[in-house]
Amino acid sequence: MPESRDTPGTDGFDDLESALRWLDGHIDFESITPSRRSLPTLERMRALMDLLGEPQAAAPVVHVTGTNGKGSTAAMITTLLMAHGLTVGTYASPNLVRVNERIQRNGEPIDDEDLVAVLASLARIEPLLNERPTRFELLTAAAFTWFADEAVDVAVVEVGLGGRWDCTNVADGAVAVVTNISFDHTEILGPTLADIAADKAGIFKRGCRAVVGETDPELADQLRRAATGAGAAEVWMRGTAFGCTANLPAVGGRVVDVFTPAGNIDGVMVPLHGAHQGENAAVAVAAVEALLGGPLDADVVAEGLGAVSIPGRLEVVGRRPLVVLDGAHNVAGMRALARTLVEELAVPGETVAVVGMLRGRDPVAMLEELVTAGVRSVIVCEPASPRALPAGVVAEAAAGLGMRVSVVPDAADALAMAAASAGEDDAVVACGSLYVVGSVRSRLVDDVQPPRGDLAGGAASMR
Repeated sequence: MPESRDTPGTDGFDDLESALRWLDGHIDFESITPSRRSLPTLERMRALMDLLGEPQAAAPVVHVTGTNGKGSTAAMITTLLMAHGLTVGTYASPNLVRVNERIQRNGEPIDDEDLVAVLASLARIEPLLNERPTRFELLTAAAFTWFADEAVDVAVVEVGLGGRWDCTNVADGAVAVVTNISFDHTEILGPTLADIAADKAGIFKRGCRAVVGETDPELADQLRRAATGAGAAEVWMRGTAFGCTANLPAVGGRVVDVFTPAGNIDGVMVPLHGAHQGENAAVAVAAVEALLGGPLDADVVAEGLGAVSIPGRLEVVGRRPLVVLDGAHNVAGMRALARTLVEELAVPGETVAVVGMLRGRDPVAMLEELVTAGVRSVIVCEPASPRALPAGVVAEAAAGLGMRVSVVPDAADALAMAAASAGEDDAVVACGSLYVVGSVRSRLVDDVQPPRGDLAGGAASMR
């Protein structure tokens, strides 16, 4: 067999492994986050788009940012647009198991062959750039390029970090969505909520329709003023232009009543746990109506929201004991998880948490949210990331809160230990980092499916 190479020849990369080695050879700010953003610029990304023929302008873009909920909201926007009969490209991050998950067409990840081909095209033009792009910039360029090649009708693009200086911001969103604002990545986006909001408001562009899900009066007003100042054609605010009038737990998810400028749609089933997912659904419906310029049929809303599946977000993967995976990775996310454990996923027995966190998180504040939900036992692990917070730091925080603590560094081993010791009336929840959820879910997939080039079923559409 020919020797594998990590740079493409005239025929491209030899295989996916070679292509990913080339990709992983670029600086990865998702794994090694800079302590601060110095001299931010989109010039490198713009140069890359210019060489590629401006693929980010090939289809209308729904651009989604926010501290929490942007991945779930992007997934709902995707299924709503699909139910409307459109072909949809979706770019999301991070992936849970395979990088293919980040780039999807109608909910299906890019296949290995297409991913190899698009990465090879990027590798061939990279020497023409004055600066070497980052891994995330290359993945974003790959997504825009593939969407253009596939001639999607709409691209739903999730911001990686912040908004203004995120490399996805080379696209001018026809609709720009901000789900909410809370504390996260303060070392980069700024120490205050106003700073974070200002950065995320950077996705508002002249002529866009802005959809703002934030409800705090001061932050919402800041975002409204930013959208107006950027020249947005319309600004839709939660509570006035759109929102939920009912958001109730049901078997397998939530039942919501939503309203938009076009009217009311009642009794819609959202097959996801957590009151926040009902709120995300309202944002998603508003975003799609803003894009289409008119009302969605109630049947389309029911079909679209009924089809959404978001692995790793309050995902129930076992019963008796109940086993839940949730990517909550900041205080607001843990608060939503804790609320759901009480309101929808309560068990007669005890709940044990498997928790791992990244540096920059406040373990005490995050664990306090679990304590409010009655979680008294925790097994601490370490996410599979260079940014992992040492297990000892999280364990010390848990002990200080009076929790029973064990340490099992590997996340999948920690979950297996928790599940093995839990009774039928108990619950186990893995949380604290998407890296933890990804490690656990990867092991679950390996345990139930034969090895293959891509993952089948629910694992194939991870967000």
